[in-house]
Amino acid sequence: MPTALVIDDHRPTTDSMCQMLNLLGVKARPAYGPRAALLILNEFLPDIIFLDIQMPGVDGFEVLAYLRREPRLANVPVVIVTSDDQPETASKARRTGALLTIVKPASLEGLERVLHKLKLI
Repeated sequence: MPTALVIDDHRPTTDSMCQMLNLLGVKARPAYGPRAALLILNEFLPDIIFLDIQMPGVDGFEVLAYLRREPRLANVPVVIVTSDDQPETASKARRTGALLTIVKPASLEGLERVLHKLKLI
């Protein structure tokens, strides 16, 4: 069973995405913000990471840059999940190392398309 880490400081969003991923056959773990995510990633290597950009303190771009510098995490696909649907945001996400960007609220169909594209389901 594929695994995912969902990183977002908004608990309802994180929990909802985890529920949808579980329905799609992906074992999803929540991380309620960057600090929680880094602690989880010390012990857990997911097949995919869904990452919010707009979080207080350390934003998603900083987390993404860290993930790309860490050898153990550098090749884990990262999908940005954001309410900011501006082309500049998607472009910056790709330059920083994200594979895809999806706009909140994530839908079951949208998550399914991403997982199919990455051959995780």
